[in-house]
Amino acid sequence: MTYYYRLGTVPPKRHTQFRQLDGSLYHEELMGLRGFTGIQSLLYHLHPPTQVEKIRLEQTVMLEFEEMEPLRHRHLRTGKALSQGDAISARIPLMANADVCISVAHPTEPMSYWYRFAHGDEVIFVHQGSGFLETQYGILPYRAGDYLVIPTGVMWRMVPDMDVAQRLLIIEAQGHIEPPARYLNRYGQLLEHAPYSERDLRPPDHLLTHDESGEFEVRVKARNRITTYLYLHHPLDVVGWDGYLYPYAFNIADFEPITGRIHQPPPVHQTFEAPGFVICSFVPRLFDYHPLAIPAPYNHSNVDSDEVLYYVEGNFMSRKGIEPASITVHPNGIPHGPHPGMYEGSIGKERTDELAVMIDTFRPLQLTRQAVDIEDMQYPLSWRS
Repeated sequence: MTYYYRLGTVPPKRHTQFRQLDGSLYHEELMGLRGFTGIQSLLYHLHPPTQVEKIRLEQTVMLEFEEMEPLRHRHLRTGKALSQGDAISARIPLMANADVCISVAHPTEPMSYWYRFAHGDEVIFVHQGSGFLETQYGILPYRAGDYLVIPTGVMWRMVPDMDVAQRLLIIEAQGHIEPPARYLNRYGQLLEHAPYSERDLRPPDHLLTHDESGEFEVRVKARNRITTYLYLHHPLDVVGWDGYLYPYAFNIADFEPITGRIHQPPPVHQTFEAPGFVICSFVPRLFDYHPLAIPAPYNHSNVDSDEVLYYVEGNFMSRKGIEPASITVHPNGIPHGPHPGMYEGSIGKERTDELAVMIDTFRPLQLTRQAVDIEDMQYPLSWRS
């Protein structure tokens, strides 16, 4: 769905001689998905990207899950999950399955290294904060409300603005995160009925090329470990690139809600899809306009999926006791719906100011021990009248 884009200087013909001022060749790198059959980009480096000086194991990554618990609805108060460190070390993993891992982070410092996730794409939702991602594709500024979509293998580090609090929701996939297929024509262009368009996507806006010597650290997460690679040249040495594969930002405020005469089901809020899960955006919108409409959602059973809702801001019409950065988890197997009084109480209301991110998974999620530490234990019984 990303469109052709280009930054910097590239030769007129791919895979041909492209020389530096001293007569030496630039080093071409192809980054592509699905072997050689998916979207791809060609990057041109000052130095070979393969030239590693040292390699060491940084750490193993093994999630610690809760003991077997009764199946129940969960409410996690992630605002109480204080963390320190950078955008990687500050992550608190809350739940996962074979397809996705969901974490939160409140970074307090910039990254001193670059990072690459090698298992799949990741989305970082910026609840609070601003700054920029520094990548080999260029500089990608971010602000509150942004989804930062980072394809697998992209090298990046987050540079937050000084004295600006950062609060992040992180979604790590084991595959590729893309717009829903029903939003696209056969050429990959977003259709007229899609709730956003290519104009809403923000690729890196300029390229920074470094030609510096020293010791530079790149950490790669793959196969339940983080490995550190040390280079003697700056890893952001790209002079130009072009193609369809690159990181981009999409702000949740640019999602155009789809409404109807009666209550619309969650798929109308879908923003992205990935193997085993979807990501949806609940944004301020007008309510249903049938004269007998009930704006609040009806009770429902997600018999094939777990529903995760991350509450950003506003008054969520079907929930009580929810605060910004709350996460609710409604597992398959038990119905859920509006809290008492919220269903009938929604009648006559014309609009909502709610803002939330939803992740629906198609395999059961397991909660981590860190999630249990911030759980509201009264939530499963909060539907009592």
